[in-house]
Amino acid sequence: MSAKFEIAARVHFDAAHMLPGYPGPCARLHGHRWKVEAAVSGEELDGCGMLVDFLEIRSWLQEIVGPLDHRCLNEVPPFDRIPPTSENLARFVFRALKERLDAEGREVRLEWVGVSESPETGVVYRET
Repeated sequence: MSAKFEIAARVHFDAAHMLPGYPGPCARLHGHRWKVEAAVSGEELDGCGMLVDFLEIRSWLQEIVGPLDHRCLNEVPPFDRIPPTSENLARFVFRALKERLDAEGREVRLEWVGVSESPETGVVYRET
């Protein structure tokens, strides 16, 4: 029998955005307290009995979303060229985090990144 661990960590940041061309109130400038979370999986634990330290994952996420904090997303690359939707934000974070994990040679797999712009709504992005 094989076993796998999956752990998740999350961070928050505050930012505004608008969705030009959207047929509703979100076309106007408005803000959110965004929640970004990521899950990694693997089979081997380190000497401390951890797959990856939660604090390390949070630190990586914070490095990625920190430049977005208290900004208008529409003015920050790549969202100055693509709509700053939850979907695009999740894909952006996923790819940046995957690049970081690959560069560090981690023996873990990035499973998914989730982004919520409110307690009631959110999106999960994964690459298969």
